Amino acid sequence: MAELATIARPYAEALFQSSQADLEGASRWLDALAAVAANPQLLDFAGNPKVTDQQVFDVITGVAKQQLPLEAQNFLRTVIENGRLEALPEIAVQFRNLRNSQGGSSDAVVHSPFPIAAAALADLASVLEKRFGRRLNLTVQEDPTLIGGVRVVVGDEVLDTSVKARLEQMKAALTA
Repeated sequence: MAELATIARPYAEALFQSSQADLEGASRWLDALAAVAANPQLLDFAGNPKVTDQQVFDVITGVAKQQLPLEAQNFLRTVIENGRLEALPEIAVQFRNLRNSQGGSSDAVVHSPFPIAAAALADLASVLEKRFGRRLNLTVQEDPTLIGGVRVVVGDEVLDTSVKARLEQMKAALTA
């Protein structure tokens, strides 16, 4: 994947520089395009030599759930014309990292066995921000296998307070 990251970096940096006026808006439409571009069937369609760049553009803009601004349309055309559609999800990741580093924050994924109420999530966010020492952009993913508690992933750091993790620690201690 290092090659894909290397391909994506100049696109993410150029988009970041050109989107300084509306980083949040650019992030929204880039995430939408990246979600569409991650579809293997779309990549197969785009890789077909009989399909034109305009047809690929039309399919992606038709599937995207929002009206794309002119900047997004131009960016998408550039990516398609350069044959870099498969790098679009990685471009979105690197763009988000640039945006986060400018704002002094990080993305965090909270794995929970059940939905978390907004008030509880706000409380959890304040505790986690103290623990990790930076502002966090939380997203919640449900994982019923955790039984209880939460598992938080911030970059390459993991904080696992789930019941599943504690049971596995107890199992390891008893079988050692």
